[in-house]
Amino acid sequence: VQLQASGGGLVQPGGSLRLSCAASGLISNYYVIGWFRQAPGKEREGVSCISLSDGVTYYVDSVKGRFTISRDNAKNTVYLQMNSLRPEDTAEYYCATALGRYSTSWYCLTGMDYWGEGTQVTVSS
Repeated sequence: VQLQASGGGLVQPGGSLRLSCAASGLISNYYVIGWFRQAPGKEREGVSCISLSDGVTYYVDSVKGRFTISRDNAKNTVYLQMNSLRPEDTAEYYCATALGRYSTSWYCLTGMDYWGEGTQVTVSS
């Protein structure tokens, strides 16, 4: 399984970015794909996850109402639309996946099996 993340960049507070995660090597739709982030000096945090099979989603409280995760199963791609960005959203963002034996939220809270390289998101004026 390989994951390719893209879409990071520099944006002003209140701005928007869309991250993409293209997955390859998946053997079925029974995967959960998610976005995690890690800022310097902070622990890694599960931001949002989605089940490819049934679309069940999870969001960490700090991004609810601002971020939207979606999937395109035909392309094995997951998107994270990030609106109303704040300086505290600044971090390296990683996409990850695991075979979905457990709930979507479980994977976002505990981590996954396969990880892509990160993409930097910087929110600053």
